[in-house]
Order: sequence, then C-alpha cells, then structure tokens
Amino acid sequence: MTALRFYPWAAQREWLKQVNQAYDTSANDANWAPSVDVEEYKDKFVIYADVPGVDLANVEITLEKGVLKLSGVREARAENAEVESRRTERRSGRFQRTFTLPDTADGDAVSATGRNGVLEIVIPKRAQVQPRRITVTH
Repeated sequence: MTALRFYPWAAQREWLKQVNQAYDTSANDANWAPSVDVEEYKDKFVIYADVPGVDLANVEITLEKGVLKLSGVREARAENAEVESRRTERRSGRFQRTFTLPDTADGDAVSATGRNGVLEIVIPKRAQVQPRRITVTH
C-alpha cells in the first residue's frame, strides 16, 4: 500500500494565485513566466531562466531603479490541419519576470548569455568599502 500525502490548502493557494493574477493592475501582459534559479556567490548573483524554444533575439533584459526585468516572446508553433493536438502544456506568447536587486548589485556590469534553452544573467556585486580605523591626533 502506498501512502499519499493530502494537502488540503493547495487548491485554495492555487485559486488565490489565479485571482491575484486576474486582478493584477500592473502592466504585465505576459502569458507565462519562465522558471528561474537565483544563486548568490561571494562576488556576484546569477539568475538562470528556463526559456527553451525562445529565440534569444526575442529576449529583453532591462535594469531600472534596482529592478531587473526579463521579458520576451516564445512564438507559437505553426498550426497544421492534419494534426490534432492531444495535449498542449508548453505556453507560447509573451513572458516576463522581475527581480528587485539588492544595493550590493553592480547594475553597470550585468551580462547575459544563453545556451541549451537556459538564459544566464550574471550580476556582479560592488566592491564594499572596508571599515578602517581612524587615529585621533592631539
């Protein structure tokens, strides 16, 4: 016998998420959001975004007032009258994700590369001023 876990509030959380998205008053017209991993190192932050099937020419990364915005488009597949879709899980259309960067991020040195359907955004950290001892003279 296999034990199954029951999460009674999972459906309610999903419903609330959908309600919040429906009443979101921001200018976000995205159809989907890529999954991301965010890692912090001693000298940088790295964001990995899954964007398979997205032409990197259709990706835009902007940074304004400490907010990094990743957006773009995944083109829909051309329809074929001879093919009947049985399941469609991969979303197409506009996508968007936003990230508020900490004060330690160096927005002037952000770089991005893409390979194998994964977009890698590297955000270096600013060199922090080290505390120093001040000698009192008399």
